Amino acid sequence: MTGYQLADDISLQGRNTFRVPARAAMMADVKRGDALAELYDFAMLRDGPVMVLGEGSNLLFANDFPGVVICLTMAEIRILEDDGEHALVRADAGVGWNDLVGWTLARGLCGLENMALIPGTVGACPIQNIGAYGVEVGEFIETVEAFQRDTGQIKRLSKSDCEFAYRDSLFKQQLDRWVITAVELRLPRQRELKLDYAGVHEELAAMGIATPRAVHVAEAIGRLRTRKLPNPAIVGNAGSFFKNPIVPAAQALALKEAHSALPMYPGDSEATRKISAAWMIETAGWKGFRDGDAGISAQHALVLVNHGNATGAQLLALAHRVADSVQEKFAVALEPEPRLIGARWQSS
Repeated sequence: MTGYQLADDISLQGRNTFRVPARAAMMADVKRGDALAELYDFAMLRDGPVMVLGEGSNLLFANDFPGVVICLTMAEIRILEDDGEHALVRADAGVGWNDLVGWTLARGLCGLENMALIPGTVGACPIQNIGAYGVEVGEFIETVEAFQRDTGQIKRLSKSDCEFAYRDSLFKQQLDRWVITAVELRLPRQRELKLDYAGVHEELAAMGIATPRAVHVAEAIGRLRTRKLPNPAIVGNAGSFFKNPIVPAAQALALKEAHSALPMYPGDSEATRKISAAWMIETAGWKGFRDGDAGISAQHALVLVNHGNATGAQLLALAHRVADSVQEKFAVALEPEPRLIGARWQSS
């Protein structure tokens, strides 16, 4: 039995959380990672554009996709090793990310609780090095298993091979080269909880939790995200659209002196700081803005929303207007977090 199924001229509107109209020339639903080698023998995959699509929660279609969209459907989770203090968990690419978070917490493993309720699949998580509330997935990934398109083989990449950085990785830099088939994470049974991000302590207190465990943190963060971010099932969106900029420390301190309310966090080195894109966007007057069906969420200034019939091109045009405004007001360049399909981001 073949490990994949092919179909021509497929609508992608129901396969992206922005719910913008787009079509793919061909779609391949893949049930087994070892079927990718045979699939890539087709000339259309070997020579043409190919995109791997999970839940479509971290991308914006600014146009149709002229090639083949691959959807990985394998979705097994299992423990490979467990020494009582740490467990090595393997999850297939098609597993829902939040399903993995819940699965690990139910087995007494911690580490992923701060990333509860992030939409998307396990296969997408290393590409973006997803993170939330002070934690990134790259901290826990031990191995990424991926099909290497140029060699036609499955390869196992170590954490150092993955070149993880803030919302970045080898896979993001080489999108056309890799198809992630599984991720292996080494998770502890005990770990100091990360509670110092805005709102977490307060939410735990509101829940009546004085001595929190990882499962309580996941619930608190789930409640925060549900309250702060619009539900993609109701309003089309891809979560945070802009990255928090990492800027030289001197620039950040000068901005903080000029704007005392600007939230600032440690950067990726002693010489840098991370500053809040949401605060700058809101201060520039964009929160709740709407132009036709393209808008900025009234719940959170970082979230670009489709109120119904906006196209990807219209949403992208609005994102550029927001970024230009922040550049003019704060002299800080904003970069998009989701992948842009059919367009390039032009920084002002």
